[in-house]
Amino acid sequence: MSKEITYKTAEQLGLNQEEFNQIIKILGRTPNFTELSIFSVMWSEHASYKNSIKWLKTLPREGEQLLVEAGEENAGLVDIGNNMACAFKIESHNHPSAVEPYQGAATGVGGINRDIFTMGARPIAQLNSLRFGNIKLDKTKWLLKGVVKGIADYGNAFGVPVVAGETFFDESYNTNPLVNAMSVGVLEKGKMISAISKGEGNPVYIVGSSTGKDGIHGATFASADLNENSADDLPSVQVGDPFQEKLLLEATLELAKTDAIVGMQDMGAAGIICSTSEMSEKGKSGMKIYLDKVPLRQKNMEPFEILLSESQERMLVVVKKGKEKIVEDIFDKWDLNCKIIGEVTNQDKLEFYMNNKLVAEVPASVLVLGGGAPVYEREYKEPAYYKEYKKFNINDVPVPDDLKQVAIDLIRNPNIASKKWIVEQYDTMVGTRNMETNFPSDAGIVNIKDTDKALSLTVDCNARYVKADPEKGTSIAVAEAARNIVCSGGKPLAITNCLNFGNPYNPEAFWQFVGAIKGMGAACKKFNTPVTGGNVSFYNQTQIKGKIEPVLPTPTIGMLGLTEKQNKMSMAFQHKGSMIFLIGESKNDISSSEYLVSIHKIKESPAPYFNIDEEYKVQDVTQKLIQNKLICSAHDVSDGGLFITLLESAIINDLGFDITSDAEVRLDAFLFGEAQGRIVVSVLPKNEDKFIDFMIKENVPFSTLGHVTKDQIRIDDESFGFIKDLKKEYFTTLEKLINK
Repeated sequence: MSKEITYKTAEQLGLNQEEFNQIIKILGRTPNFTELSIFSVMWSEHASYKNSIKWLKTLPREGEQLLVEAGEENAGLVDIGNNMACAFKIESHNHPSAVEPYQGAATGVGGINRDIFTMGARPIAQLNSLRFGNIKLDKTKWLLKGVVKGIADYGNAFGVPVVAGETFFDESYNTNPLVNAMSVGVLEKGKMISAISKGEGNPVYIVGSSTGKDGIHGATFASADLNENSADDLPSVQVGDPFQEKLLLEATLELAKTDAIVGMQDMGAAGIICSTSEMSEKGKSGMKIYLDKVPLRQKNMEPFEILLSESQERMLVVVKKGKEKIVEDIFDKWDLNCKIIGEVTNQDKLEFYMNNKLVAEVPASVLVLGGGAPVYEREYKEPAYYKEYKKFNINDVPVPDDLKQVAIDLIRNPNIASKKWIVEQYDTMVGTRNMETNFPSDAGIVNIKDTDKALSLTVDCNARYVKADPEKGTSIAVAEAARNIVCSGGKPLAITNCLNFGNPYNPEAFWQFVGAIKGMGAACKKFNTPVTGGNVSFYNQTQIKGKIEPVLPTPTIGMLGLTEKQNKMSMAFQHKGSMIFLIGESKNDISSSEYLVSIHKIKESPAPYFNIDEEYKVQDVTQKLIQNKLICSAHDVSDGGLFITLLESAIINDLGFDITSDAEVRLDAFLFGEAQGRIVVSVLPKNEDKFIDFMIKENVPFSTLGHVTKDQIRIDDESFGFIKDLKKEYFTTLEKLINK
């Protein structure tokens, strides 16, 4: 006997009264439990973006090189010349990683790679952006080790190199770490496979792994607050199998070369129901699906469990009728499931059967983004802290007597120190495309074989800046991403984003989200880097001193650029005796710097100095300097300020530097302030006059800092130590902290 469905049932599945009433109106009757479960996952924030879509639509989403519009396909697609296209996307797997870090992170990597190869693109690079709590906590160490191992084990076995990333620690992430994974792939232009279903009578296949009870209602779980009991609430976290995914990749790309496919989509959040509804809505069609034909790895699965399972390494493929043998032969060759589970219909209806009994019937169009899914306008208001942050006065902060010790303390700071311990667990060289391992740059550089070009890739966001000023802080995130691309010798093309925020029903948290969207939009327009798509992750919160607080607002920017191989640029000083110049201006500013927070223990200050027009000019002139072969290294000034930038440039080739400070700027601000729009370059003595003449002609502010030395660091004629000693601190600190 079926259970009576009431609002209480809907509430338990994450739906509100208004939504429950709307479902009854759409269906013309009360839904059964399977149908209600369908709506609960498809109308969750994670799947429908019901609280964010209004603002996401304001982002710039058009550009000459974009081949599909944002949200149109599984990932963004950009024309990179040579009759080739690049598919790229970033997504979060925060909540699963918070309760099961290894599998949470591993399946995040698997899912984002499937988004890429489902389109017919071969993944060639991975990136990640990670956030953890206080590194001294045992829980943080457990989460960090699990996440890094999950990313490494899955990515290494799958065979795609990790070429760039970032890791940041703050107590706001103590409960809720952020795990954002990005994948990048290439394909021949015009050969993209669309996530579409059409053609009445065409067979619908499920291919890849068998279906189990993994992550059922996972999309709903990702659309709710985490708490100390969340591990009990989460149905078994999806379990990844990278070897199975590798087979699926090869089978899919082989299939893509045939004329048998109508459309294809991977099964991520919400599983079969998500793929069937999104593909059908896009093709203005429907489907009849027979759930008893789905290959299962567990017995006695209920219809709603089969529909909502988030088992990994699965795809839905709509095939041209009569081409079934082509498809089946390919998947048989790769020893993968390939089963017809239904057919395409010509009406806006999804019909799900179990043993010839109709168990659910819903319109496809009402389930998806842009269809009938609800769209809300959430209240937002400026938090009280915002005005308090603006009261900060640099003159209230004394300059420490021993800046040499400050420099050492910053080198030992987990947010500044090398992430070598993490990077060494990833395979950075598999596939032979990574050009950055022996040529360290501000962005990852990935070879596009048989061309004179390379992809330049980066992920960036300083969440501390975003909390201090969401609009300015997110503009800085876009600008820094562009700066990293430029310093590597590339030209910024487009972005994807992963927007990690607190509860959207909290007006102050939503204010941060709205400000971030505005800042991102303004910066993307300035740098001509349209938004190709991305991911929104709300409900990221942590309990601090008994109070639920949002994590630092973290709109991670994944940026794609294109580099002419002849222009690729290293961040490393190359030659003793080279002159060191600063492009852009030093400012009397220590706001929101790692120095202010970790040395002076002051968290309340505005975002650092930022002028988007000045930033654009600095980046433009740097591109020209690289093209004209006037500099031999470039590295942007970011976390830790000018001193850390110089150290990172010197450390690679065991060189030193001797510089003179700016008398107009406090010495701590000169060395450790994080004012934006600055790039450190080195110039061979023979090119010094040409460089100066060029900079004067371009009318961009610059200054002489000093010169590259053999192995010592000197500032204003005072020794700050030998590079070999500081190098040891820089490269060993994180591992010591993790194993302490």
